[in-house]
Amino acid sequence: MSRILVSVAWPYANGPRHIGHVAGFGVPSDVYARYQRMKGNDVLMVSGTDEHGTPILVEAEAEGLGAQEIADRYNKVIVKDLCDLGLSYDLFTRTTTGNHERVVQELFKQCLANGYIYKGTQKVAISPSTGRTLPDRYIEGTCPICGYEGARGDQCDNCGNELDPDELLNPRSKINGETPRFEESEHYFLDLPALAQANEAWLRTREGWRTNVLNFSLGLFREVKPRAITRDIDWGIPVPVAGWVDNPNKKLYVWFDAVIGYLSASIEWARRTGEPEAWKRWWNDPQALGYYFMGKDNITFHSQIWPSELLAYDGKGSKGGEPGRFGELNLPEQVVASEFMTMEGKKFSSSRGIVIYVKDILERYQVDAVRYYISVAGPESSDADFTWAEFVRHNNEELAASWGNLVNRVANLIHKNFGAIPEANEAKLDERDRALLEEASAAFGTVGSLIDRQRQKAALGEAMGLVGDINKYISATEPWKIKDDPERLAAVLHTAAQAVSDANHLLAPFLPHSAQKVWEALGGEGVFSPLPKVERVDDLDKPGFSYPIITGDYELGRTVHPWQSEPVRVGATVPKPVPIFAKIPKEAVQEELERFQAQLDERKAKARARYQAEQAKLQGGRA
Repeated sequence: MSRILVSVAWPYANGPRHIGHVAGFGVPSDVYARYQRMKGNDVLMVSGTDEHGTPILVEAEAEGLGAQEIADRYNKVIVKDLCDLGLSYDLFTRTTTGNHERVVQELFKQCLANGYIYKGTQKVAISPSTGRTLPDRYIEGTCPICGYEGARGDQCDNCGNELDPDELLNPRSKINGETPRFEESEHYFLDLPALAQANEAWLRTREGWRTNVLNFSLGLFREVKPRAITRDIDWGIPVPVAGWVDNPNKKLYVWFDAVIGYLSASIEWARRTGEPEAWKRWWNDPQALGYYFMGKDNITFHSQIWPSELLAYDGKGSKGGEPGRFGELNLPEQVVASEFMTMEGKKFSSSRGIVIYVKDILERYQVDAVRYYISVAGPESSDADFTWAEFVRHNNEELAASWGNLVNRVANLIHKNFGAIPEANEAKLDERDRALLEEASAAFGTVGSLIDRQRQKAALGEAMGLVGDINKYISATEPWKIKDDPERLAAVLHTAAQAVSDANHLLAPFLPHSAQKVWEALGGEGVFSPLPKVERVDDLDKPGFSYPIITGDYELGRTVHPWQSEPVRVGATVPKPVPIFAKIPKEAVQEELERFQAQLDERKAKARARYQAEQAKLQGGRA
């Protein structure tokens, strides 16, 4: 048994999540975690909402609310969406907990003690009209490296390089379009150059990474500069240094604290289970493996910033040092980054109405239809486009017509002829039966190997290939025509039931909701495919603070139903089947496209109204 840490990117709590988000971090991480549990490995899957930093403040200002109110609102929305999607977190928490603050401050203090954090100055952007500090993320300009005109003050999404606001060409405020002025401000810096050699050496030992992820990560070390890890902001974790900790306008940088969430969530999980040291099995044991799932825009923070923080805490940079009270912490085994997903050829943008929120799509369509489309057509190693036509086609042709129909045909034949899973007389099995059973059994190795190598699209393709071969077997053996040889009919239907059961095991990580239904359709009892649940809990360290978490008991998926062919239970009652998947009417494509266009038109109308109001205000001021 291996210990596997599945660390899932933390979604910002400044709005609901859309399909583009969960295609990158959500479904791929859950498929991997479910598969590893079925293999018998000890999995800990953690994440939460990222609630500090400027996006929360900007949204709060826009709505006239406090930052904590905005974080609370969207934390609740995101928790429900991700739970409804079936993401099997052992703990999905948040970064505004007392536990997270304590863990972040511990890492900061030890990195400081080891000499990898130092005090210096940096130019910060100031709004000329208000005199307030402008957040990095809300300054746009031209990237000095690749020339992209929409680069932000902290990162260029086009080339992925980290930036400082004063490096942008033609910088402007996203809030009001004005050109900021830059002033010196005192901050703490993470000494990335002192950690670069150790970080790069670790990267060069990585095997099995997606080529684009590893190449991009290594490219970050062509030129390494110290990184400011504090900000002039009043919303975030206090800087644990005398003279700073009580300063309301200096907080830790959100990206310094957010990645530490993987550790703090693991510690919170352990504390909540009543075994407070349990987290160490995934963080201090060198044999435990950590896999980090995200979109490609977060690679920098997971292959450079987070490893550097860990190396600094462990005292393994050029300045030496020693680990703090958490002990020596493991570096990631692999950074699994997906590319971007667009929508009908356009980049997802909530502000422009180019969006499909998780909540909305789950209200109209089956959850496993959504998971299937993300898995089969998502941005695993190249950018992908979500189109309603393809979503409907994959659901109708593959899930409903091929897989769902197969389950119903087999269950119906067994129900009508035997009422229960029949026993197969070995003497009645022919070459076709044995070939199918061997193919189904061998598929566990093929599909599992592909998931192990983060090739989930190919893995799903292999599983669905088996589904196609079972359909061919049914057509070839024609069990509905076997009238005078009940033992042969039993052999065929037993073979079909076994192959369908094997296919269901293979598909369970991708389709956990329908996997339970298929299990029951073939006479299975109890929980086959565990699902997450939402619980409201009290903060472990902040009296009076409570919040929802995602958690669950996933033990059954690991210990009862292994990643191998599991014999169907002869004599298990097979009820009259009901459809597993619903076909989506073809008219839905046009309806969705019209809904999409209505969203765009509404956003444009609102933008025009705002512009006209601003112009009227300006003219009134001149008068």
